[in-house]
Parts: sequence; C-alpha cells; structure tokens
Amino acid sequence: MRFVDEYRDADTARALSARMADLCEPGQAYAFMEVCGGHTHTIYKHGLEDHLPPEVSLVHGPGCPVCVIPMGRVDDAMHIARQDGVIMTSFGDMMRVPGSHGSFFDANAEGTDIRMVYSPLDSLKIARANPDRRVVFMAIGFETTTPSTALTVLRAAAEGLENFSVFCNHITIVPALRAILDSPDVRLDGFVGPGHVSTVIGCRPYEFIPRDYGKPLVVSGFEPLDILQSIYQLLRQLRDGRCEVENQYTRVVAAEGNPVALAAIDEVLEPRPDFEWRGLGRIPWSAMQVRERFAAFDAERIFAPPGARVADPKACQCGEVLTGVIKPWECRVFGTGCTPETPIGACMVSPKGPARPTTTSGACATAAPPPSVGMTSAPITPGRMTPGRRWPGYDGGRPGRVRSPRPGRGRSAPAPQAARHPHHLGARRRRQGHGDPGRRGLP
Repeated sequence: MRFVDEYRDADTARALSARMADLCEPGQAYAFMEVCGGHTHTIYKHGLEDHLPPEVSLVHGPGCPVCVIPMGRVDDAMHIARQDGVIMTSFGDMMRVPGSHGSFFDANAEGTDIRMVYSPLDSLKIARANPDRRVVFMAIGFETTTPSTALTVLRAAAEGLENFSVFCNHITIVPALRAILDSPDVRLDGFVGPGHVSTVIGCRPYEFIPRDYGKPLVVSGFEPLDILQSIYQLLRQLRDGRCEVENQYTRVVAAEGNPVALAAIDEVLEPRPDFEWRGLGRIPWSAMQVRERFAAFDAERIFAPPGARVADPKACQCGEVLTGVIKPWECRVFGTGCTPETPIGACMVSPKGPARPTTTSGACATAAPPPSVGMTSAPITPGRMTPGRRWPGYDGGRPGRVRSPRPGRGRSAPAPQAARHPHHLGARRRRQGHGDPGRRGLP
C-alpha cells in the first residue's frame, strides 16, 4: 500500500540498524524517551527494539493523555454526568479509565448516560436532538485534539446551542517535558518528539530543550522507519557533538505549526494556572481552560464539580511508568491484578498507553530484566512483576486452559503452570511469526 509499505521495509530497517550500531561508542549507553503514546504503540507492535543496538534503550514518556489524567478529574466528570438531565459524551479511550468509584462504563451500569463519540461535533448533534437535556463533552487530549474542541465551541456559540458545554481537560506538552527534565529520577540523552502535537504547535516550542538542558530532540512520524530514522538522527547528533531540534516528520510537520488551529485555540481557551498530572503531580500552566467570554459553554462553571484530589491505588505504579523510572512489566500488579480487561491504572486502558501494548505484543515474554540505563530506579525485588516472574501464565488477561480429563464435565479447568507455559502470549505469537519483523509489520 502506497505511503505505508515504503515506511515498513525490512531491508531499510536492517540498514538503519547497522548504521545506528556504527554511531554507538563502545561502552556508552544511550537512553531516549519517546514522548508520544502513538510512538510507544508502534514500537511494541512492530518490535522496533529488536532493531536497536544493545547500547540504546527507550524510555516511555507521558504522551498518552488518557494515561496522565488523574483519578480526581474522572470523579469530577462522573459528578457532572450524575446530574439530572445530563448526557455526557466522551472519546472511547476514556470509557474504561478508572476513577475512585469505577469507570464511565460502571457509571452507565448505575444509570448515568455517558455516550461514546468520535468527534466533539457528534456531541453537537446529540445536543440538537435533545434540546431538553444538557450535553457535556469530556474534552481531553494534547494540542492534537484541542483545536477540534475550540472549533466546536465556536460553532455552538454561532448556533446558540445553550444546552452544550465542555468539561475541559486539554493539556500541553511543553510544561510536561520541562517537568521531566527537571526530575532527578530520570536521566535521558535525547527525545523522540511527538508527531501529532507538532502538526499543531510546530517545532519551535521545543527549542528550550537543547538550549537550556543540552538534549537533542527529533520530531518523528509514526511508521516503523520514521521512528528508527529519528533514533538514528539522535545518535548522529550525539556523535557530531550537536544538540538541536530536528524534524524527521517533514511530510506533515511545519516549523511554524498550524496557524489556523492555534488561532482557534487562543480564541476559545487560555492556560490554566496549574493542573494535576498522573505521575508528575501538579504542573503550572500545563493545561487549558475555557475563557470567560465562553463561560456559558464551560461545564466547570456550570456544574461546579468538587475538584477533590484522589490518590492512585497503592498497588498502581503508573506514575513511575509514565516518567520512565520503571518499565511497564516491572509494575507489581502488571498482568495479575491489572489487565486490559480489568485495569487498575490508566496505562493499561489505552492502546497508546505504555502498559497495554506490552500485553498484546508479547514484548515482555522474552525480554531480559531491563537495566537501569539512563535512569535511576529502586532495585528489583521479588514482589515486582518482571519478565520471567509470574508472567508466563498470563495470556492477555485470559489464562491458558485445558479441557478436564474427567468425562461428562462440561467446562474447562485452569491449566497448571507447567502446562500453560509453552502457550503463553509471547510464545504463541512467536510461533505465528509475530515476533519476526520480517513477518509482522515489516514485510
């Protein structure tokens, strides 16, 4: 398929891998953070870490907006949804994000009306069709989705739809990057910059990273070869002693971004004094809120949710995963208490979160316990979920089962660990060729 196959060519990937190996200094370790959750998804889906030199490790950043939203904001959304006559609408990724009293799906089971939409404009259609009810759109995302929310508010104002409002949870990437760089727990050599966000804001907002912190950044596309080329460009900068912002995603991203989208955001929204991020705490000026001019469309002003801060479950280590301190499979509940079907933390909910792609790619089935290259972390203890420890029996939330040998028994029984081990998720996918880049994603 044109514009797809050329970015998934296995021979080109192998050539890039060899060139990256030539750029690595013997005995030198390199740690790069891919900021965007879409990059994390591609890395696991296509097994890109197998194409990297052993000296290069990837750290998964907080680029999934579903993963970084705190439980308190989910609770606030449910508070709004439970008001009389309210219909709340949300993107599908948010429907299973757990709050302190369950997810949106759980709230629906109790009688609330929370509907999944594909666009905020779908919420306008619902508002037009239900003039006697208030429709609240759960606005979430980085600068990628912020323009669509702003334009929807402008259209609602133009049409005079007084029963429509937004619960704004839009966040911005630059303050989060600064918070990561200021963190003493993370040691990084460079960034694979977000692609979709950069289509809106451009490349210039990242210039503070090489200027103030001495780290290179390469804005990357989302195909396998895009990411490999971006890592190659980072290694080449380090070899040459350069430190700058480069744009690998030139077919989409312009240096100045999208002026029309930025103008729409500026007209409707303004920076919020502070906002809580899961794993990063409260970051000043890191989110957006509706301007006073459009207060009639601001659900926070209309419904005044409690705004209480809610701590994550004690077993959840999403914060450490999102800041790159530990790998997803090192979380103590990964694959046991926390699965895609029954997530405890938000990292396991979205396909772009750092934890869920790991369970569906088999990436941790053969991985060695990751060294603390480029970061600081507590020593691995027996209670932690690490590759090879309790993981082999996990099969995407569905443990392997064998039929009972007793005749007349109509249901299957759980297989013993030894019987399940050869059939765990990673082994099965490798037998089917999914672990070979030549047969999975990279033709």
